[in-house]
Amino acid sequence: MNSIKILLAEDHAVVRESIREALTREREFKIVGEASNGSEAVNLARELKPDVIVMDVAMPGLNGIEATRQIKSFHPGVSILVLTAYDDEQYIFSVLSAGAAGYLLKDVGVSDLVEGIKTVYKGESVLHPNIAKKVLQKFRTGKAEAVEEPAADLLSDREITVLKLAAGGLSNNAIAQELHLSVSTIESHLRTIFSKLGVGSRTEAVVEAMKRNWLSLKDLS
Repeated sequence: MNSIKILLAEDHAVVRESIREALTREREFKIVGEASNGSEAVNLARELKPDVIVMDVAMPGLNGIEATRQIKSFHPGVSILVLTAYDDEQYIFSVLSAGAAGYLLKDVGVSDLVEGIKTVYKGESVLHPNIAKKVLQKFRTGKAEAVEEPAADLLSDREITVLKLAAGGLSNNAIAQELHLSVSTIESHLRTIFSKLGVGSRTEAVVEAMKRNWLSLKDLS
């Protein structure tokens, strides 16, 4: 099996070293670089072309949000997993809109971080339902104008069902089992959804669906 190439972006050296030490125990992982700020993360991502970037949000100089936006502009295939101490709605929404595939807090266990990396590497999302609910609540109470286009005007019934199951946190395998379809069929549906919504990941698709008021709290639980 090919190694998952990982770039760490964390400004606190002790935290970064602890993450590196934990991840190097995984035979599937290869730490290809480390960045202490957003600018270094952008430069190393351009040079090293990692598969996954574990990114903090609050870093000196260029923050993780802008670093994510810049990296996704030239390396759209990379999966960015946010690992941060902050659960503020502003951070959550901004970095997910910038293209992050997942959002974890630093109080998670090593096993959760390892599983999160493997999940985003597969093109799936790591977005806790409570985090998703915060984002949805922001859209409901915020001043941003909602897009009024009904989901059925853009997506097929099957695509809407797949999107809602993805929003609920189900993996591609679980969605396939739920709908009695093959995993490759689910992946094909997701690629079509991404194309229609102009996004590059499940998490971005869910955020976009929230912005369009296509999802309810029930869909996210």
